[in-house]
Formats: sequence, C-alpha cells, structure tokens
Amino acid sequence: MNFSQLASKSRFYQRLERRYESYLHLLESGDPQREGMLVTLKALQEQCLDIPSALRILRQLVMHRLIKLDCEQQAPLATVTRAVTDLAELALDVALQNAYQELDERYGQPFVLASATRAQMWVLGMGKLGARELNVSSDIDLIYVYDEDGETAGNSEGRNRISNHEYFCKAVKLVSELIGNTTEHGFVFRVDLALRPNGNSGPAAVSLSALEEYLQVQGREWERFAWLKSRVVAPTTDVQNGTANAMRAVVLPFVFRKYLDYNVFESLRSLHLKIRQESARRSAGRPERANDVKLSRGGIREIEFTVQLLQVVRGGQFPELRKRPTLKALQCVARAGLMSNATAQALSSAYEFLRRMEHRIQYLDDQQTHVLPTDDADLNWIASTMGYDSSGAFLIDLDAHREFVANEFDNLLRGAESQNTSKSTHCKSCSGQQQKHAHTHADQSSNNGTTPELTAFRNRINDWLNHPRVLGLRDESRLRLDRLLQRTQLWLQESRVTELAALRSIDFIEPLLRRESYLALLWERPFVHERLLKLLGSAKWSARYLLQHPGVIDELASQTWATERFNAADFERDLDLRIQSLQRTGEDDVETLLNLLRRAHHAELFRTLARDIEGQLSVEQVADDLSALADGVLRTTISWCWQRLKIKHRESPQIAVIGYGKLGGKELGYGSDLDIVFVYDDDDERSGEIYSGFVRKLITWLDTKTAEGDRLKNAHAVKAGLFDVKHSAGGMLDAEFAVQYLVLAYSALHPSLQDNVGNIALLQRAESVGLLPAGVGEAAAQSYRQLRHVQHMARLDEATTQLPDTELQNERQAMTALWEFVFLFS
Repeated sequence: MNFSQLASKSRFYQRLERRYESYLHLLESGDPQREGMLVTLKALQEQCLDIPSALRILRQLVMHRLIKLDCEQQAPLATVTRAVTDLAELALDVALQNAYQELDERYGQPFVLASATRAQMWVLGMGKLGARELNVSSDIDLIYVYDEDGETAGNSEGRNRISNHEYFCKAVKLVSELIGNTTEHGFVFRVDLALRPNGNSGPAAVSLSALEEYLQVQGREWERFAWLKSRVVAPTTDVQNGTANAMRAVVLPFVFRKYLDYNVFESLRSLHLKIRQESARRSAGRPERANDVKLSRGGIREIEFTVQLLQVVRGGQFPELRKRPTLKALQCVARAGLMSNATAQALSSAYEFLRRMEHRIQYLDDQQTHVLPTDDADLNWIASTMGYDSSGAFLIDLDAHREFVANEFDNLLRGAESQNTSKSTHCKSCSGQQQKHAHTHADQSSNNGTTPELTAFRNRINDWLNHPRVLGLRDESRLRLDRLLQRTQLWLQESRVTELAALRSIDFIEPLLRRESYLALLWERPFVHERLLKLLGSAKWSARYLLQHPGVIDELASQTWATERFNAADFERDLDLRIQSLQRTGEDDVETLLNLLRRAHHAELFRTLARDIEGQLSVEQVADDLSALADGVLRTTISWCWQRLKIKHRESPQIAVIGYGKLGGKELGYGSDLDIVFVYDDDDERSGEIYSGFVRKLITWLDTKTAEGDRLKNAHAVKAGLFDVKHSAGGMLDAEFAVQYLVLAYSALHPSLQDNVGNIALLQRAESVGLLPAGVGEAAAQSYRQLRHVQHMARLDEATTQLPDTELQNERQAMTALWEFVFLFS
C-alpha cells in the first residue's frame, strides 16, 4: 500500500508545517532521540529563544517528525513511544535544573543537616512515562520525592532560609509551570500530580521517609498498580550514579509482597468497575464517546490490567516478572507459564493495534483523546495510515481485537462466583457483620441429602469454629473461608471429591490462615481448589508435602503444569533470569538466593508430583524428572556458590560431582537423599584449601533435608508370609544386582551397557546383545517396572511395601529366572 503524503492530511501536521517550517531543519534526520533533541534545543536557544519557548518548539518538531514516520513509514510503536518518553525526560531534566538555579539564588542550596551535603529530589515518572510508553498526546503522571528534611543555606547574604520541604515544593511549582503552562507555542507536557500521597490534597513533594510511612500505613491496593511502573526519570545524574536507587527499598516491598498475593483481585475489580462507570457517565447522552480505545470494554487499559494483575500477584516471589513495559511484561508472563504463548501474542498484537490507533486519533488535532472519530473522512484516514483499504475492514479487526481482550480480562477477573458450579454457594448467614462467625456453613441451611461423609465433614468444621486463628480473621477473609468450606461440602455431596480429601483440606487450610492471600487464591480459582482437593485425597505423602510447603499450590494455576515435563535447561535459565533481576535491584544476598533456590526446587518437585498423581507420568519418567531436577539444582548451586566464594583463583571451579545410588542410576524418588562425591582437578597450590572450603559451603547450601527424606527410607524386617517388593527373593534388588554384575563383567565387550539409561533399558540391552536368553531380559524389565510402580504408589501413600506372599507371582518368577541365569547358570 502507498503511504506517501498521508501525514499531510493530519490537521495537526498541517498546522505544524505552516507555523514551524523555518525550524524543521534543526531536528536531526531519522528517529528522534534524546541526544539529537538536546542538540536541537541548544540550536533553538541560540536563536534567542528562552527555555520555555525552546522546549515547546522542540516538542512541535518532534511531533511533526513522528507523524511522518508513523503514518508514512509505518515506524514501530516502540520508536514513537521511546521518542516521546525521551522528550519528557529531557524536558524534566532541563526544567529541574532551571528551577534549582532560580531557587538557589533566592534561598540557597537545600542541605541534609546530618551530613552537610546537598539534599536531592527525584522526579518519579508513573504509568506510561515510567514504562517508557508515552503516547503522542500523553500527560505525564509525576511524583516528587526528596531524600532528607533539612534547611537551605540562605541567599548570598545568609537570609531567606526555608525548609527543604518548602524549597522542593517551590521547585515542583516552577517545573510544572515551565513544562505545563500553555503559551503561544502550546505546552511541552500536561502535568498530573494526582498520584502523589494523599492525592491532590497532599503536598507537592514528600520526603523519602514520609513516602515510606504513607505506603506502609495508608497505601491502598490500587496504588500498587500505579507504583508498579514507577521510575526515577530526573535528574539524569542521580539515575546514572545510582543515588536514586534508594527509592527501590521503599517501593518494591509495597508493590510486590513476599508471598503470592491474590487479595488484589477484588481491589482490581473495584477499580475497573469505577473506570467503566466513569466511562459510561462520560458517554451518557453522547454515544460517540462510547468508542474509547483506552477505557472502553476490550481497550488498552484492560490489557494493562491483565498483565499487571499477574505481575502484582507473583512479582514478590518471581522477580523476573517485574517489567514495566506492557509488551515485555506479557513476554515474561508467558515465559513463566502464567499465560499461554498464543494468548500473550494475541494480547500483544491487540495492544500494538490499539496504541497505534490511539496515536492516529491524537495526530488529527493534537487532542488528548482516545475516542474513535465519527467523521467518515477522519475514520478513513486512520484506516489508511494503518494499512487498510477501507474503514470497514479496519473496524472488523478493531472489534476482533477488543472482543479478545475483553474476554481474556473478564475471564481473569470473573472471580469465583461465576466459575463455580451452578448451585449457589452464597452464604446467607454471612451478610450481616453482627454474625458471630462468618462461617456457619451450609450444614445449617441445607441438611437435605445428609450422608456419613457429609456428617463427618460438618463435625470436623464445627470442632474448628473456635480456633483462635479462625476467630482472628478479617471479615473479608472469614467470608472467603466460609465460601471455600461450602464449596468443598457441595463437591463432596456431588462426589467430585472424596471424604478424605475434604477432611484433609481442613488441616491444610489451618496454617494458611496466617497468609490470607492463599484463601483468596483458592476462592478466586475454583479449578485450583478442586485440583488441590484431589491431590490431598490421593496419597498421604502428597498431602503432607502440601502441608509443609503450602506455597506450591500456586503451581496448580499454571495452564501447562499437567502436560509439560521437567526441563532442566528451562529450570536453570529461569533461575538465572531471577537472579539477574535480583542483582539489578541489589536483593541478591545469600539468604534470598537460598530461598529462591529452595522455592524453585519445591515447585518443580510438586509439579512432578501433581503430574504423577494425575497419571501423566510413568514410574520411570518420575524418576528421570526427579533426577534431572537434582542435577539442575546441583549445577545451579555450584555456580552461585562459587561466585560468592570470597577466596577463589579462577572464574569457574574445576570440580566434578559424582552421583551414587539412586541419583547415579537416575532413579530418585520423592524425598530421596543425594549420595554424592566431589572430585577436583586443579594444579594450583591453593586448590586443596580452596576446594575444601568451597565444598563445605556447598554442602551447607544444599542441606535442605526434611522429615519426609527419612520417612521414605526406613526399612523394615520382612515378616513371615509377606513379600517385600524390594528386599525379598524375586524383588527389585535381584534385578539391580544382576544389572550391576552384567555391566561390570561385560560392558568392555558391549559398550552400549556403559550408558546411564537405568535398569530397565540395561536389561533389554543385555538381552539384545545375547547376554540373556530370549525373553528373560524383557520379562525381567517389565516385572521390574511393575515392582517399582507398586513400591512408588505405596510410598506415596506412606503404606507398607510388604504384600501378601500370594501377590505379584508372575513378576517374582521373572526376577527369579533372571537371578538364576546370571548368578547360577552363567
């Protein structure tokens, strides 16, 4: 399609051509960038223009260039948003310097009393400025924070001293006037300070300590979304020298909580409802305003909310999700398995489409509007600049994008009420706050269909009513708990879950009462609640693991947990991404790294366990994945531990880790210990001392042994009349010793036996090379697989592996035949 001359049909572009034709050559050719803008600004000042006028004309020149690049050359969205952001940062830097110069002459420099150094103020860009996503007619949301209270030095005569607070508030006023006032050349940017602490009633500038207190005491949930994209944008010197990093310690704990935070769902619902109500109010009586590409259903804001919600919920534990730009954040969310790649790509495409359309709406008249025009000529121009032959085709694609966005957003925010079964689980008795307990439960409102299972569940709940943690819950959490219990009871009545699962869920929820966000997770995600109940009812070991590591239940919200296998490369890459994110914010202390490593290990072990319980994995696949997980943890721990070794003589250690037993044979089970030996090969004279210290440190890092490790390893004497699937004659040990003998005796002649492929494959290979008679190796391999399965299921349920002597006769005969041939007849 021919895009030439399309820019000239923008009324804004036409005005710029007429008014600033003599200045257009001052802006360097190509994409507008900060360095070139600074050169242009100086050139404008050399033409006797004051700073306010020069900045405004610079803005007009940049807009002129962007309209042409965007509409006629189809410049990438990032080119446009980066240029507008660069302009804003440059303008703020210049305006701040100008304000300081004026105020210093009048009041002297502001000082920190304790250190007698100049106090600093940082300009925080919020929203699209913080994310470097400004649109071509954006206002800029700013918050001003200064580091310390104190007093100015006074003017040259030592007079006119004022507090630092007064000084910086005056600076804010000067900056806002210089950038935001409208003159004959327009404005540079509209300035909005409404996001500052206490909104428009709060001070123009706040100290860092006052901000910290505000966020800790008064900060509201919706403000976490606003602060998610915050970034210090000026002064540039403080950004470059790291001084502004002091903001991180205040902002990060407010935005990203230590634990998974599903409480924000309700907050975002309320915020979104207010936005939709405001949008409806504005469009009431003016239907043309209903087509708002930013705030209407399926608009830009819903894409931003979708990704921000996932970031705020999990960003505390997964630092790699802390990305400000929407498109980058979508990639991270998909990479973390929180959204399918197809959905992330579709949302990214919709975001780019809507943002490019938003720019074209604003190119028409330089108005801060997001409403699609109703004039046919304007609509056709927008369609043409986006590559469409007609406005009809353009509107079809627009509707498709918005419908997809709206559906995804509604699905995310729909909440438990509309995702539950058709039978209502609303607690009528919870509507009044005068109720002593928010969870009087459905046993008092629906006694029909009583069964022994329901009676046992209700009795367990009634015994629990006066638990101090239950009584101490906030009303909102108490209501969630009541609804969760009613839903569990309903599923028990419908036989969707077992009585054992329902009863174990009480034990599981009890420790979660200290972290109310997990109650929100289970209520907001009914499918997570149901998966959890099935796992709790499946086996004792999985139930106990969940009780010890309740945080792993968030893994059940993943869309891919049941279909994917463990991938060591992805596991190690994700850990590296997380540590890089922590390093950027200075949070990479040893304790944080160890918690990160253990959390990742717990999560991956739980994923394998869940797939195992769901029947997605064979016994061999479980062992393979657990062994690969152990290998990945070892490699990562060695790398991280060596990097933090105080005394070392090379970049990478010359050390090998040799796995024995189940780890060496790739047959690890849940809770297995690692039998390992460290071997180093290093000629450095200090190597003995260095590697000894390194291994001691490494073992400390790795030593996360828990009670379940021993519980699965206890051996018991075999009683008369019973068969132990591992230790009795015809058991697993017969096959394991036979394989070890065949490998030691014949692997020199048959190299295929040297591969680390496990006992089953080695038995099959021994038969294929003629070391075992036809059928003996294959029968032993299949029998060994069955015996491992029996052992595996028994261990999961913490049951005995000693069975009646009459069971597993075929498998025992196959094992006996193998043993006799290898050790008696060969």
